[in-house]
Amino acid sequence: MASGNGFSDNLLMAMKRVARVLSDRGIPFALAGGMAVYARGGHVSDHDVDFLIRERDADAALEALEDAGLRTERPPEDWLVKAFDGDILVDLIHRPVDRTVTDETLADTDVLSIGAIAVPVLSATELMVHRVLTFTEHECCYGGAIALARSIREQIDWDRVRSETKESPFAQAFLFLLESLDVVPERVGSLGTRRERGARDG
Repeated sequence: MASGNGFSDNLLMAMKRVARVLSDRGIPFALAGGMAVYARGGHVSDHDVDFLIRERDADAALEALEDAGLRTERPPEDWLVKAFDGDILVDLIHRPVDRTVTDETLADTDVLSIGAIAVPVLSATELMVHRVLTFTEHECCYGGAIALARSIREQIDWDRVRSETKESPFAQAFLFLLESLDVVPERVGSLGTRRERGARDG
């Protein structure tokens, strides 16, 4: 059954349950992924629940969730651990897109209300950085990321996104596309904006 906000009731209940367990055990976390985007008023993604935690807290988090009756798993991937609330998957990620979760990462949040509880939600800027850094030559579908960018663009520090993703040519191509679509402002460099260059060339 879907709730009025686009997420299934089971997904919301799993998020609330895990957030409560982590909070009760004093384990710092941040809500990430599609549910964090929704909490910020953005494009809804109904898939699973993502939390960021520090790597050193992974064992304690799994123990706490097991004590609460959830099934836990250590997958072969070394950047996350998993928990299952019934059929709902909850990812506890400590190294998203090869970026280690630190105290500073978890401080880059706002406490927002979702599902009638207040949780720390990752900043829109960091959410966009994570999304952009998922692009590779094997996975480079921009459609969902464009919708995400449109829906929370006013909350994003685009200069920071550009700076933190500058090593990725796929990220840079995506940001150029957003500029061309007028989703984000163009940067003014020594050669001027795209429109100014076009006017000169014409």
